Amino acid sequence: MLKGIPKILSPELLKVLCEMGHSDRQVISDGNFPAETMGKNAIVIRCDGHGVPELLDAILQVFPLDTYVEKPVSLMAVMPGDKVETPIWDVYKDIIAKYDDRGADTVQNIERFAFYDEARKVYAIIATGESALYANIMLQKGVVVD
Repeated sequence: MLKGIPKILSPELLKVLCEMGHSDRQVISDGNFPAETMGKNAIVIRCDGHGVPELLDAILQVFPLDTYVEKPVSLMAVMPGDKVETPIWDVYKDIIAKYDDRGADTVQNIERFAFYDEARKVYAIIATGESALYANIMLQKGVVVD
């Protein structure tokens, strides 16, 4: 146990977050995301009993978003023809705004297959049990400034 560290961040996850350097990226995936397939060249951490929002909130307490790029946060865009609502995206934007003054301006939507292409290049994938559709989120790490 450590003081000031959210309990949801396991020792394995903390280690990976610490190993990541400036501009490294991670995906926090929903339960439908092919984490093991996309993560063949990444570290895959299973957090199946948790949802994306609670992990996003805990991670952003210790993980700065990149200030050298305009959009350090990427969401998987809804495929044309899918009639899916994405209220979870508003939850993400509220969480991001707690930790980054740019708030929703940090977020971009990228097409599903482009998201998969980028996910294949990330340092880590955190696989959750999130049941919301299109709930995958990619974060690019910034610099820790004291």
